Amino acid sequence: MTSDTDIFLVETLRRRRQQLADLLDVPVVLWSGRSSARNFPANCFPFRASSHFLYFAGIPLEMAAIRLEEGKMTLFVDEPKPESALWHGEMPTRVEIATQIGADAALPMSELESHAVGAATIAAQDTMTALQQSRVLNRPVSPAKVLQGIDLELAQAIVALRLSHDGVALTQLRQAADVTVQAHIAGMAVTTNASLEADVRATMEHVILAHNMNCAYASIVTVHGEVLHNDRYHHPLQLGDLLLVDVGAETTTGWAADVTRTWSVSGQFSSTQRAIYDVVLAAHDACIAKIRPGIEYQDIHLLAATVIAQGLVNLGILRGQPEDLVEMDAHALFFPHGIGHLLGLDVHDMEDLGDIAGYEKGRKRSDRFGLNYLRLNRPLRPGMLVTIEPGFYQVPAILNDRDRRQKYRDAVNWERLAQFTDVRGIRIEDDVLITETGREVLTAALPTEAEAVEALVQGDLSRLEAAYS
Repeated sequence: MTSDTDIFLVETLRRRRQQLADLLDVPVVLWSGRSSARNFPANCFPFRASSHFLYFAGIPLEMAAIRLEEGKMTLFVDEPKPESALWHGEMPTRVEIATQIGADAALPMSELESHAVGAATIAAQDTMTALQQSRVLNRPVSPAKVLQGIDLELAQAIVALRLSHDGVALTQLRQAADVTVQAHIAGMAVTTNASLEADVRATMEHVILAHNMNCAYASIVTVHGEVLHNDRYHHPLQLGDLLLVDVGAETTTGWAADVTRTWSVSGQFSSTQRAIYDVVLAAHDACIAKIRPGIEYQDIHLLAATVIAQGLVNLGILRGQPEDLVEMDAHALFFPHGIGHLLGLDVHDMEDLGDIAGYEKGRKRSDRFGLNYLRLNRPLRPGMLVTIEPGFYQVPAILNDRDRRQKYRDAVNWERLAQFTDVRGIRIEDDVLITETGREVLTAALPTEAEAVEALVQGDLSRLEAAYS
């Protein structure tokens, strides 16, 4: 029996295909990709379908391809081998899959080559599929950094569609955000009884897995918050430590959330930790308050940089006027990355296309220390989902660099900074949807105020209520 949800999904997928046809007048072939073996053929890494394939096909099929032209879609996938039922159970037939996703035709993979003449594509991430693409299309398939011709036109068309999320996408994104919030609350609740970072990670990922979701990226659960993408979980939790936690859920169809909170292992920030936390929170709140259609995302980033610079001046860590400090990139000593990124079918949505998605046509990345890690540089528009994630980090490779210490010798009060050694890294991150008139924080149910975060870690519900009274 077909549900209303199934019908709505098929209608949405067909609308996306027609929208692509309205932008591109050449056939398109997109591959889903395949899993890669881990040491022996039957033991594979988890499969993740290409996000571009998922956007138009809707389900994570392995070793499949779709042909799109004039709003119509042909599915190419082989029937399951008879012996696969022994290991994997009964699998749906090609026709059943085609019906599920509203395909107009369904053919075996052996017929793909004859239907791929003159087609545009996006390079696959796995080597085996990439080789297949070149063979079937009878031409080299260029990676994102050197896209040209019809492949570049396809990438630009896909970006135009995926920059703004439709109703089906937003439903999935809200689900991922809700589960992510639950995971973070669970992680806070177990921290005071945890011994290792791994204990907190396990609790949070349990919540995600229990909702039949996966992690959208390698979880960051670390007392070494100065390591921006730390994926080690063996460090013991000490009472004076801060725990930086960047964990997000991904739905079964690939839609992601991305949230960071930082809390004290003891449940109580030290005075220095609280001082820096409030600076980061001020930047977080100011940026979200400014978000609305038409605002340049780079201006949001520069606002964060200015608020952080002002806060560090107030604390005596930086010297000078905040605007001047940002202009000379002094803030980037402590806030080296961009304020955030696109969020959708990937945690860094469409970054496999290089800067085509993140940067408005005609714009290029800056070589400035304080801007070259900015992942998004275009005006905001309704339906876009972005992250806002200011931070403060004491990265030894940056702060101990001889050239930078010389350049910023007058801008930084190094003696004052030495009083903040218990602050390795703090980041606060939320997922923000741009609406017609402003913004909606999809992850707003997870508190950011220091008192509320402390209350969650301590399990003090009365204090949590007081923080919001």
